[in-house]
Amino acid sequence: MVLLLFSLFIFSLKVDAQFVSPNSNIIDIPSSEQKAQAGKWRSVLSGVSDNYDLKYHRCEWNIDPAVNYIRGGITSYFKPIVNGFDQIEFDLSDSLTVDSVKYHNSVLSFSRLTADVLQISLPAAIPINTLDSITVYYQGVPPSTGLGSFIQSTHNGTPVIWTLSEPFGAKEWWPCKQSLNDKIDSVDIIVITPQINRVGSNGILLSENTSAGDKIYHWKTRYPIAAYLIAIAVTNYSSYSDYVPLPGGDSLQVLNYVYPENDSLARTQTTGIINIIKFFDSLTITYPFVNEKYGHAQFGWGGGMEHQTMSFVVDFNHSLMAHECAHQWFGDHITCGSWQDIWLNEGFATYFEGLTEERFFPDSWMQWKASAIVSITSSPGGTVLCDDTTSVGRIFDGRLSYKKGAYLLHMLRWKLGDSLFFLSIKNYLNDPLLAGKYARTPDLIAHFEAAGNQSLTGFFNQWYYNQGFPSYHLLWGQTLNDVTLTVNQTQSDPSVSFFEMPVPVQFIGQNTDTTIVFDHTNSGQIFNVTVPFPIVSVQFDPMLWLLSAGNTISGISEYPLIGDQVIVYPNPAKDNINILSLNNANTVESIEITDVLGRIVFRSEIYNGIQKLVTINTGQYAKGTYFIKTVLKSGVNYKSFIKE
Repeated sequence: MVLLLFSLFIFSLKVDAQFVSPNSNIIDIPSSEQKAQAGKWRSVLSGVSDNYDLKYHRCEWNIDPAVNYIRGGITSYFKPIVNGFDQIEFDLSDSLTVDSVKYHNSVLSFSRLTADVLQISLPAAIPINTLDSITVYYQGVPPSTGLGSFIQSTHNGTPVIWTLSEPFGAKEWWPCKQSLNDKIDSVDIIVITPQINRVGSNGILLSENTSAGDKIYHWKTRYPIAAYLIAIAVTNYSSYSDYVPLPGGDSLQVLNYVYPENDSLARTQTTGIINIIKFFDSLTITYPFVNEKYGHAQFGWGGGMEHQTMSFVVDFNHSLMAHECAHQWFGDHITCGSWQDIWLNEGFATYFEGLTEERFFPDSWMQWKASAIVSITSSPGGTVLCDDTTSVGRIFDGRLSYKKGAYLLHMLRWKLGDSLFFLSIKNYLNDPLLAGKYARTPDLIAHFEAAGNQSLTGFFNQWYYNQGFPSYHLLWGQTLNDVTLTVNQTQSDPSVSFFEMPVPVQFIGQNTDTTIVFDHTNSGQIFNVTVPFPIVSVQFDPMLWLLSAGNTISGISEYPLIGDQVIVYPNPAKDNINILSLNNANTVESIEITDVLGRIVFRSEIYNGIQKLVTINTGQYAKGTYFIKTVLKSGVNYKSFIKE
């Protein structure tokens, strides 16, 4: 989900709606491996007991966009995964009224275990791993919390209803198992609506029939799907398709449901999705739902939502389409197994949105990265790991879950290189234990470590589990072709004492430059390299591979410099530092001392060209590294010392 305008739309209208008649026929449920014994426990994210495995939903709804109301029946096929299974529970808001529950042609009793948990007593315990089904008939005005869940609005004066269930809103408009541990293997969605409307939803449109002045839309999906990704959008859409060519001569339909007043403009924009999907395919794996479709349905929320196989979008700008499309791989095909790990959805989608800038709009790529850095470093703390899953705002924190998550991936790409980085992602998406299921951050880390044959514990401790970012302070000096570079680092948050990263530094001369990568393992580290031209200036991290801010660079580009004719002692120093010229004829004319931030802490030009030895009191200096520029009668020398 991309949050362009974080706003809620809340409407409440009275309604008189027709009821959807029950239908007990199940449609070709695919098999899936039995999930591991989970025991009977309640997760933070779902009020229902995790003691059964959902296999199939048939969702039948009556929706009139002119009224804020839903009426329907949900048939659920399931298998118990514990013994003694004599009750079943569904998440369902108590704002909705349950009319009846039907089981094997019998009407069952039900109650509210909590305000949002519907508990149904079964006539007898169902044996473990036995497929069975139950139907809940209900109606009401759904509440609108979180990001909206079920919204009735208008466009150009025409009514529209759409749903947006992420993260906790599915229960607000249909009885479900709203957890991040049990994907539904198969779903049929049947919606009755006034004839003027079209219904957009997941999967393939099987039929579009007319009955008594209404339209009946039947969608089906046979890919595993999380409850929050099931969605409908209903209004007087215009409809057209773009097609993505696939290897072997086939094509993928991109079905677009667009507000009629936006049809002409949309047709000029949605074709951009063709190259986006082809690009994502080339970087990762083939579009995960290739046997069904991809699509867009326009809605009035200020951004987009990656409903599986049909993203809901406010418009069709490139960045929004790329972000929501990337979610089909990251968030839909593999879904975060906890809202703590939301970056597995949003960080990836944000970074792949950025990769389309690098691929198709290279002039904008640097600005994309610079803008992300400014946003992330606008506050000193905050983890990519979502530390408050009860807060919708924290889950969808644009600075942390989206941009810092994306930049974590960017830095990991820098650390591993393109080949290993994208191979790791392919392996992650192809992992049979994760594909079509849920993942946690350690699952992803394992694939990066395996491909790179290295531990990434330190990297993820710094950038994922802990907070903040580094500031780098560089001091350099050049003597002939020899360059000395000292790299110091400070951190924005005390949770990380040092960020260990490969540090790129560009040395720029007249009509030439070179970039050298330094393995920065400790603050105050000194590097000696050869640069075969006079340095005019130095740039830190010229391609913005690193997340950092407040960086400083100090140095001298005088060239050539005299040889090493000055010694500094004692080093490390306590109360005094001595600066000695080794040549009797080469006396000291001036001295300047700076700290790692480039601030001058000492300057003197009173030696009158006659002193060989200068003693400076350093007793009041703070501990750390300092840099000395010594001007001699015949040139300039550079040294550093450490104050203990």
